[in-house]
Amino acid sequence: MNLQLFSEERTEKATPRKRQKAREKGQVFSSRELNSALLLFTGFLLIKITGKNLITNSMDFFEYILTDVINLDIFNIQSIKAFFYEVIIFIAKGLAPIALGLCAVGIIANYMQVGFVISFEPLSPKLERINPLEGFKRIFSKRGLLELVKSIVKILGVAYIVYTVINKYRTYFSLMLDMQLTDTLSLTAGIAFEIGIKASAILLIIAAVDYFYQWREYETSLMMSKQELKEEYKEVEGNPQIKSRIRQVQRQMARSRMMQNVGKADVVITNPTHYAVALGYDASTNPAPVVLAKGADKVAEKIKQIAIKEDIPIVENKMLARTLYKTVEVGDMIPESLYNAVAEVLAFIYSLKERGFS
Repeated sequence: MNLQLFSEERTEKATPRKRQKAREKGQVFSSRELNSALLLFTGFLLIKITGKNLITNSMDFFEYILTDVINLDIFNIQSIKAFFYEVIIFIAKGLAPIALGLCAVGIIANYMQVGFVISFEPLSPKLERINPLEGFKRIFSKRGLLELVKSIVKILGVAYIVYTVINKYRTYFSLMLDMQLTDTLSLTAGIAFEIGIKASAILLIIAAVDYFYQWREYETSLMMSKQELKEEYKEVEGNPQIKSRIRQVQRQMARSRMMQNVGKADVVITNPTHYAVALGYDASTNPAPVVLAKGADKVAEKIKQIAIKEDIPIVENKMLARTLYKTVEVGDMIPESLYNAVAEVLAFIYSLKERGFS
């Protein structure tokens, strides 16, 4: 059995890095059906809310056309300006609230699904978009079949709503001939509103189902194989072997610098075999002695060899050496709790130097 095949199967959820890369490429999840259904539903609600005002404005505008516009001199600049001024007012009063409401809903619905994304990659030309074979594949693909079924369901649903509503009001159609114009417009608007709201509700249900299906397809398309996860980990964290080698080189460089500082020490305190700590004291720069180097086992032996070579005193103090090694880092001053013990050692060393001993 080829185990490599299992590593290439997409069985893992997408990582945040994979999702971010997809967003940068413009590959985001968005249901156009949901946006369209929300806009249609909102449009009919806005028409219902502003319907009376829209009918009133329309009647006033038609009255203006039939009374005042007929008497205007169309070749007069002032008359043309007045006419266009009335047209703008009619549009602003009747259609602007609906247009602004639809724009707001469209922006909010899209933002809730996608967020704020700017990507020009979807606009870049791709040869597969004009390839007839790729086009046929898209038409007869699983997605194409789903879109066909979805369109048929929408048509049947809307047709059923239109039929039931018209059948409900069929007795009123013969009475419209005897109604006033405002009553006829009101009844027609009511029928149209009922058809629109019910049809929008059907489309919203279909859009909700489509939303979850599209979300599932999008998540599936982002899934990663185990090999892809490993490759991404290497990109983000770096190759483990390379990182291990870098850490090894860094430790060697730090140890080399530490060994160079042993020559500046005033004394090396040992365990005597397991630990070695090199201390240096300069009253003009530090108020307390500083650990210049420390090590255990082989490193401790190396520190003692350098101390012997540089003629640096070596003092055996098991407890002090162990405490310094475990509690003080290289480059740090010794803590106050060790002042007395270290001072005794340094005083002993300085007294030996004054007497000419090394």
